[in-house]
Amino acid sequence: MSSGPPEHEMQYFPNMTTAMPSESADFRRVLWTGLYSQVVLMTVPVGGDIGDEVHTVDQALTFTSGVGKATVNGKDQDVKAGDLVVVPAGTQHQFVNTGPTPLILYTIYSPAEHDPRTVHKTKEEGDEEEENGKDEAADWSRKSKAENEKAGLVNTSGKY
Repeated sequence: MSSGPPEHEMQYFPNMTTAMPSESADFRRVLWTGLYSQVVLMTVPVGGDIGDEVHTVDQALTFTSGVGKATVNGKDQDVKAGDLVVVPAGTQHQFVNTGPTPLILYTIYSPAEHDPRTVHKTKEEGDEEEENGKDEAADWSRKSKAENEKAGLVNTSGKY
């Protein structure tokens, strides 16, 4: 897994709503980090949660397996496979597994929230790395469009 800006090529993740997510038992695994977004797979164990938190980035969570409760800015919503929840930047949120099986989801952060190489086996491991500043988004994933264009990372021709 690269720690630098992505190549200009397709990233393909087959079976994201069925087999692929259920094969990962990691609490958090970054699948891909781009200049303006990041895809992360999460598995919340039975009785577990992601933690009551607020990010400075937007987040969209798509649930692929299990059932849970989403709390966003004080409003509760039951969630299940096939549901999508959007959490705007600066909004308190918490997701709790309320079912008998793992709650599995993939989330898209915009811009990135985690180090592109992040793999956390457990929530506790993730919390510790975040508290110690070891799970920070790469500087290149937080640059403006103008900065990326000037650096040649983005051009409107689409040719590289």
